[in-house]
Amino acid sequence: MFLIIGECEHLKMTKSVPTPKMLPKTDLFFNRELSWLQFNQRVLEEAEDKSNPLLERLKFISIFSSNLDEFFMVRVAGIKEQIESGIIEPSSDGKTPEQQLSSIRKELLALVSRQTSVLMKEVLPAMELEGITLHSFAKLTQREKEFLHNYFIDDVLPVLTPLALDTAHPFPRLINRSLNLAFVLRDYTLDKSERKIAVLQLPPVLPRFVPFRRASGHNFVLLEQIIQAHAETLFPGLTVEDSYPFRVTRDADIEIADDEASDLITEVEEQVRLRRWGTAAVRLEIEEETPEYLVNLLMNSLELEHADVYENNRPLNLPDFLELLKIDRRDLKDIPFNSRKLPEFEDSGEDMFEAIRKRDIMVHHPFDSFTNSVVKFLQAAAEDPKVLAIKITLYRAGRSSPVIEALKQAAEKGKQITAFVELKARFDEENNILWARELEQEGVHVVYGILGLKTHTKIAMVVRKERTRLRTYLHLATGNYSLLSSRLYTDIGIFTAREEFANDAIHLFNSLTGYSHYSDWQEFTVAPGNLKQKILALIKREAELHTAQKPGRIVAKMNALVDEDVIRELYKAAQKGVTIQLLVRGVCCLRPGIKGVSGTIEVRSILGRFLEHSRIFYFANGGEPEYYLASADWMPRNFERRVELMFPAYEPRICATIEHILVNYWQDNTKAHVLLPDGRYRRLTPQKNEEKFTAQHFFLDEIRTGSRKSIAKMKRLNPSTEK
Repeated sequence: MFLIIGECEHLKMTKSVPTPKMLPKTDLFFNRELSWLQFNQRVLEEAEDKSNPLLERLKFISIFSSNLDEFFMVRVAGIKEQIESGIIEPSSDGKTPEQQLSSIRKELLALVSRQTSVLMKEVLPAMELEGITLHSFAKLTQREKEFLHNYFIDDVLPVLTPLALDTAHPFPRLINRSLNLAFVLRDYTLDKSERKIAVLQLPPVLPRFVPFRRASGHNFVLLEQIIQAHAETLFPGLTVEDSYPFRVTRDADIEIADDEASDLITEVEEQVRLRRWGTAAVRLEIEEETPEYLVNLLMNSLELEHADVYENNRPLNLPDFLELLKIDRRDLKDIPFNSRKLPEFEDSGEDMFEAIRKRDIMVHHPFDSFTNSVVKFLQAAAEDPKVLAIKITLYRAGRSSPVIEALKQAAEKGKQITAFVELKARFDEENNILWARELEQEGVHVVYGILGLKTHTKIAMVVRKERTRLRTYLHLATGNYSLLSSRLYTDIGIFTAREEFANDAIHLFNSLTGYSHYSDWQEFTVAPGNLKQKILALIKREAELHTAQKPGRIVAKMNALVDEDVIRELYKAAQKGVTIQLLVRGVCCLRPGIKGVSGTIEVRSILGRFLEHSRIFYFANGGEPEYYLASADWMPRNFERRVELMFPAYEPRICATIEHILVNYWQDNTKAHVLLPDGRYRRLTPQKNEEKFTAQHFFLDEIRTGSRKSIAKMKRLNPSTEK
């Protein structure tokens, strides 16, 4: 089987490409931070795309802001730490930390302006036409104001805590990403009137969008406007001159010295608490009309500079706007779908294990049901009296998890259950701590982390007594054991009973839970052991095997491409004439399209209804193609600081399906963006006489029609595959 994805738009095969002298390093790599901003710009473009349903556009506006929050909390905070530590090591493109911060701000000012425009001039007015209105408190009727006055007195005022700022009351530790109000007050009871400042953090226990009744539609007022309108009640006897919302973002990258943490779970809990309250501020968001004296006060109190302040003429804390997606207006959202149920898993119990014994089974989420496959597999293992043990790695599982319930059920039945829990999964630490303790209470053996590493691999192992022997069943995946993620992310999993896989899995879990330097892997490629070396070797082999008769081809789908050694090896393969097609959703530091260096490399990014999360790697291998799936992106952190797993696919049907997936993603001419040599992305649009094609919609159409119609479609798009 040979993967044909069609000619790249501006790339042509050449008989031979002379290897030129490599360009300076600064010309070979894009800046990681600016590449990430390009990714978030593509998120914003989904909000600007009027072909998306209205509430989905609002969703992308919110996601753009929540992405920015994480970017500041982790990436910008890290750059600031470099500056404070006196580290002047330049980035891959030669920028100093200070230059990176300057470039980030310049890019962000333009992006935030675009976000404001699409929200205030397009999405909110369009929502109002659809009967979903965010009202200004000042423009309400007297009766509506009285209703909200009573709501304020009864339900809001008791939980508010205004805080004075003066010599006796220092600036408070405001919660990270909380929305706050700064009040400017005058006390005329004193002989000499002076300006006073007070701050108020909006309690997260109160709804941000306060509903009230009108004759029709969904009508809301923002909580901060209700509080501002009743400020005199908060400060009786004083005159409230004005009030201004502001928001603080703090450094949230948890760093734990594992060798010094005697109790890892307690240390993680403490770090999470510090993330909310005690870490350094990295950004201040304010309303555009905030007076300079108040901005200076906030800046000085938070130890920030002018470059850290971002002015807005729209509501703050836009991630809150995701709440509006709960409104029951299906006509303003993506069309619902039911995931496909695998026929092999229609029956549970022994029949399920028999199906896996017969051949490997692949699932492609969210198009294939997570509940009917992964959850059913674990539930069957919990119920089956022949199952003796279950082992699983859990990076993220969500709050209400059927996976956790299945493990607890298995433990209750006396089975040996081991759950390897990664407490340091960023921004999921609290969830992981909660259900890790639940598992322990049910008798599950919970293992917390590996010294100096994050465990990011996705693997579940079931050991079953069958006649006179033990047989091991595995689920290997690119994504987390999370029901929510399985509906929002695209991921791939494989169920297998292959003995060589089982042997590797046993040693992998032993290395996770005990002491082991095992390296004799039969089928698995593991980080931080040999994953990077394997990837480099596969790329190098493709270059060595490339001939005019059997041209080399690499197709790789991942979330991020950052590792410089891998990028250099890709450049070398391109110089030999290997066609390289990369589907990189987010950060890509490789510079494509450089004549004589990367002329046969094309990079595309696809954003759409689902977050592209699967990692798939294809190598033509001189006419004997190889397919791999992995939990890892091609980044230094995945190769060096995480436990990751890459595994091959052998079953012909699975290989054909993987090929089908890659082919259709590359054919996407609606949601795909092409990375240009200057670092910008150009969105693809159908050419004249070309059908509009969206890969994710195509996969959804497949499950609606009840079958995979892929091969016929693939041949039509790629006539050469019919030869």
